[in-house]
Amino acid sequence: MTVDLHIEEGIALVTLNRPAALNAIDYPMRRAIQALWPQLQNDPAVDVIILTGAGDKAFCVGSDLKNTPPPDTSFAQETFGAGANDSLLTGLDTDKPILCAFNGSAYGGGLELGLAADIRICAPHAKFGLPEVRVGTLPGSGGTQHLPRLIGDTNAMYMLLTGDSIDAETALRVGLVSQVVPAAELQDAALRIARRIRANAPLSVRAAKRLVRDGRDMPLPMALRHERQTWGLLRDTEDRKEGRAAFAEGRPPRYTGR
Repeated sequence: MTVDLHIEEGIALVTLNRPAALNAIDYPMRRAIQALWPQLQNDPAVDVIILTGAGDKAFCVGSDLKNTPPPDTSFAQETFGAGANDSLLTGLDTDKPILCAFNGSAYGGGLELGLAADIRICAPHAKFGLPEVRVGTLPGSGGTQHLPRLIGDTNAMYMLLTGDSIDAETALRVGLVSQVVPAAELQDAALRIARRIRANAPLSVRAAKRLVRDGRDMPLPMALRHERQTWGLLRDTEDRKEGRAAFAEGRPPRYTGR
């Protein structure tokens, strides 16, 4: 399998598994990735998703240029026909939190997968780049939109227009990742974060994620009203009552997502 899935205690560990090819994305892997997102979104046993790569060299170096020949359909057919919405990120619009653990280099579509996550951590030897302009194309799976929103126009423009990569230290400084973790501890660190998230009220976690994402495209007054309305929806849930009771009684809460 080019993509491995392991689900345990509400956490889905997704591993890109073509280490001999630096986890480059060929057509079978692309289809497997696209099929996975709706599966995880609709699986009630999954609360948090971790995305990582096999091996110790690369998370994913993007498309496998040697094994992905040009499509035999026109882009118009892909856009308006049966292949509509064929992006690498198709189906990834989920309220479930996604963590990306960069176990090595992330280039092109590999970095774009990570940019679509909510939390990113990396190993010290990881490097990050969107080199598409060097081969006559551009990042077409969210790179030109997600990267500036994460690290600002100045840093994003440098990466997008030069195609140059940055190292883990720079990624931490500009806010592309939130932690740099020793390689041997990376997966355990991701699991610890996932468990901390899962210990919280699931409706609150998903609502917070949706508010952040929706609010990016709203004027601040509208975003604040949206936040208040969402707060009101959560106010009357069983989980909020349980959270307050558990706090008062000095015990761990037992959330049910209701």
